[in-house]
Parts: sequence; C-alpha cells; structure tokens
Amino acid sequence: MTAQIAPGLSVCLWYDGQAEAAAAQYVSVFGNGRIKHVSRPRPDAPALTVAFELRGRDFLALNGGPHFKFTPAISIVIDCEDQAEIDHFWAGLVEGGKPSQCGWLIDRFGVSWQVVPKALPSLLSRGPAVMKAMLGMGKLDIAALERAAAR
Repeated sequence: MTAQIAPGLSVCLWYDGQAEAAAAQYVSVFGNGRIKHVSRPRPDAPALTVAFELRGRDFLALNGGPHFKFTPAISIVIDCEDQAEIDHFWAGLVEGGKPSQCGWLIDRFGVSWQVVPKALPSLLSRGPAVMKAMLGMGKLDIAALERAAAR
C-alpha cells in the first residue's frame, strides 16, 4: 500500500520505529489531518506502516529499520497564508528538532520541512534584497521580507 500524492506518484517516509509517533505528531500539528490506516504484522506488534493525510495529501510512514536516514535533500513544503500559520507550523514541527535557514527546519524525526509564505516566489522576484533578508532568517518573517521587497 502506498500513499497517493497525485495519480501515479507516491511518497513513503522511512522511519526506524517512529512511524506511528511521527504520523500522530504531524496530524496533531496540521489539525485537519488524519490517520487513515495502521498496518501491524499482528495485533500486539508495533506498526509496520501508517497511512495518514495532511492537507488532503496522502503519506505513508514505514517502520523500515535503521538502514536509511532522512537528509535535507528531500523536504516537505508548507505554503502558509500568513505569519500566524508560519508561526503555528514552525512551533509544532521544530519542537525536539532543529531550526535551519530560510524557513527550513528538521523535525525530531529527521524530516526536513520548509515553512514558507505562499507569497515567497512573488517577493523573491522583487529584487535581491529579499533573498539577502531571507538568508539571515531561520523562521521566515513576512513583514521583514515585504520591507526588503519595498527597498
């Protein structure tokens, strides 16, 4: 069973025993997400897979063991409407993890996220001052990016 992102495309996130905890945290942070199915080899066993949904997108968390680790080469982008959304998602995902640069963070499970305003592409097209401002930020500050764009 794989999670459908779009017809013909699937995503599977590989964990080492943390698939159920990760899916539960993501669902709680997103609020409108849900756990769709938990697959266990037997009723008293840890989850093998957890199918979950965030913002209408399907994901599959797999407890595959210690063989592979997440890297920032792959990230999940959250397009936020406003600063309140950025603040909410940043706080909910960075807890136990670590902040990075330019709106990126790594959650406590090792997954990289980009918490960005929907307006970012438009702001970045307004000149190099926006990029310079963004490079100095961890969590993005929309007002500061707009001020940079107005220069």
